[in-house]
Amino acid sequence: MKNPKLSGRYAKALFDYASEKDKVEEVCGDLRLFADILKENRELQMLLRNPVIEPHQKHKIFESIFNGTLQETTYQFLDVLLKKKREPALDTICEEFFKLYNAAHNIRPVTITTALPLGDDLKEKILQMLVEQTHATIDLQQVVDPEIIGGFKIQMDDYYLDSSVLSKINKLKQEFSQNMFQVHF
Repeated sequence: MKNPKLSGRYAKALFDYASEKDKVEEVCGDLRLFADILKENRELQMLLRNPVIEPHQKHKIFESIFNGTLQETTYQFLDVLLKKKREPALDTICEEFFKLYNAAHNIRPVTITTALPLGDDLKEKILQMLVEQTHATIDLQQVVDPEIIGGFKIQMDDYYLDSSVLSKINKLKQEFSQNMFQVHF
């Protein structure tokens, strides 16, 4: 079970400690590497979440994989989480840390979904427009989803704009199914 308060507290503690040690960039890079490895390796996820495996065994496996590849600060933090049996929350702790990092560096993650890949010039125009609107650094992620038929979807923080052909078709279907205007001859 995920606990966002717990994840937020651990992420804040790591962020504050890394800030004191002037290691925020290194820790963020390490956590990105760790999160990517965790996403790609289902066996590692299952191993870390398995309550039957003893903590000292998890520690040995963790040490064999990550010792020497992560900064000392990050490695010690992740080691403490293993000792405290908080490994099921590792992915959400990483997410919360990235949110803190983005907020501190004025970075806004934006996801744009299109039916076809965007050209470089159009992508640059969208990026420039978003930078002008938000006065922030934009971390643009593009998703290609042919099911939207055409148009685009943009998601930034709590803002969601759906200007896809599929959503317009669905809206028309809904309007026609609830047609209040009937012609009486």
